[in-house]
Amino acid sequence: MHVKDIMTKDPACCDKDASVQDAAKLMVGNDCGEIPVVDDQGGLVGVVTDRDICCRVVAEGKSPDTPVGDIMTRSVVTVTLDTEVDACCSTMESNQVRRVPVIDDEGNCCGMVSQADIARSGADAKTAELVEEISKRSQEKASSGCC
Repeated sequence: MHVKDIMTKDPACCDKDASVQDAAKLMVGNDCGEIPVVDDQGGLVGVVTDRDICCRVVAEGKSPDTPVGDIMTRSVVTVTLDTEVDACCSTMESNQVRRVPVIDDEGNCCGMVSQADIARSGADAKTAELVEEISKRSQEKASSGCC
């Protein structure tokens, strides 16, 4: 099975000039915790997560009008449409991420894979392993605080 078979297609996206409040509204409206940040051509330039907003905006007392580009995660782990689900799980596990954007051949964001997508694929053992590996605290995270 491939990522294209289980991913959420056409995820809600924003550009780097959108406010964090607008990104948060997209999260609420689309029942998700991560919004891909794209350029004018749809190329993935980052992601903004509910955690980014909590740790980099709310905790630091920044304005809801802060541009997403100021707080987004720029080093994004991605997979492609033809990535095998097993390989996607391994990527998520090794990078300890709960969601991963899917990019097409041009580098445009065309989907998202989340833990829930893996669970819905019917792979109970993969889901359990994924959740366990993602949830492990690394030594760096254990000593560095929330972000």
